[in-house]
Amino acid sequence: MSVARVTEIIASSSKGFDEAVQSGIDRANKTLEQVKGAWIQDQQVKVENGKIVEYRVTMKVTFVLKD
Repeated sequence: MSVARVTEIIASSSKGFDEAVQSGIDRANKTLEQVKGAWIQDQQVKVENGKIVEYRVTMKVTFVLKD
């Protein structure tokens, strides 16, 4: 039997939402073991002078706890 935990991560990118998601997953993998999935809770953009300068995602990352 496995027990999983969910943690919230906010990640950003200057290029797009896909890169922001990948950045968050990459960072989670540095700290957490056995990352199994994620779902995107929210997406936002930061705008300056009428231009999008940053893409942000809030995601829930699921990982399996060690026995």
